[in-house]
Amino acid sequence: MILLDTILKTAMEPAFALLPPHMDTPAARVMLLAIGLQESRFMFRFQKIAGKPYQKGPARGFWQFERGGGVHGVMSHAATQDVAERICIERAVPFDSVIVHARLETDDVLAACFARLLLWADRKALPAPDASHDEAWGCYMRNWRPGKPHRETWDQFHAQARGQVFA
Repeated sequence: MILLDTILKTAMEPAFALLPPHMDTPAARVMLLAIGLQESRFMFRFQKIAGKPYQKGPARGFWQFERGGGVHGVMSHAATQDVAERICIERAVPFDSVIVHARLETDDVLAACFARLLLWADRKALPAPDASHDEAWGCYMRNWRPGKPHRETWDQFHAQARGQVFA
């Protein structure tokens, strides 16, 4: 799929180049693509609010991070804090959750880094690239904790992501 190929080349691969090499795995690529599809369809860099087309919701970036949970969580977690700070320096972003949150809307590489770091902070290992849709859904739910989960779209997006990574 052209869209996913573009996301890989313009956001995820540059992000993986900034992250420690062991964070770039097929399992991570599958989950990041599936989560991005689930959260924004890689179309929206800010959360849309039903019935209010000109008002932004609290989430930013293709992976739809909120400031309090996702951004602050990555910036303060023992397993990710140092890497997140280094990434912010590399991307010329002050290590401040308000500023990082705002920048996620326009910096897809930063957004991909933070999405990968959120998965890294999970106490459970990532599902294998060929894991069931249910197992991958569990990882997504545990880490993103969506307010209104849409299970009916996940299997297709997870399959698409897996197909892209193993194309």
